[in-house]
Amino acid sequence: MFTGIVEELGEVVAVEDVGDARRLRIRGPLVTSDAADGDSVAVNGVCLTVTAVDDSTFSADVMRETLDRSSLGGLVAGSPVNLERPLTLAARLGGHLVQGHVDATGTVAERTPSEHWEVVRIDVPEAITRYLVEKGSVTVDGVSLTVVDVGPTWFSVSLIPTTLDRTTLGRAAVGTTVNLEVDVLAKYVEKLLGART
Repeated sequence: MFTGIVEELGEVVAVEDVGDARRLRIRGPLVTSDAADGDSVAVNGVCLTVTAVDDSTFSADVMRETLDRSSLGGLVAGSPVNLERPLTLAARLGGHLVQGHVDATGTVAERTPSEHWEVVRIDVPEAITRYLVEKGSVTVDGVSLTVVDVGPTWFSVSLIPTTLDRTTLGRAAVGTTVNLEVDVLAKYVEKLLGART
């Protein structure tokens, strides 16, 4: 379980094809400082299992299902990535409850800068927008954000200077594919209400 508060902007050091999967090696001194084999780390919003730790890098295997359903298949050596360690029971919940399970990918469609922030519109599959509401939460590439507006096949968010400076979203150009995770509570409510009818 994560919060969507990115701890560190890491970098992909190597990508290795291993049959129907890939092995990523990622540099992230903060997240590796207390990491061990079997620990979880969110990489651009995808929960991955640490398979090895070496100095300031860690390795993780990414199976075909994850490569097909997320943007991780497009990572290459040098790609920046958002990193977050899992939530501990003693930590503050600064964002919202994030599982690290990608529901869909979206595409950065428009960026509108303002003096102190930037509004970003993201095109998404129509099936996703039913889980999005104004002022609700959404995770974009592992970043917990507040939804500004929702359309039939898009939503928008506002990025504050901290988010622009400390995450990949600050440099995500129009056309960039991003990982999306909707609020899990919305999915449970939908299922429970559907079971009653």
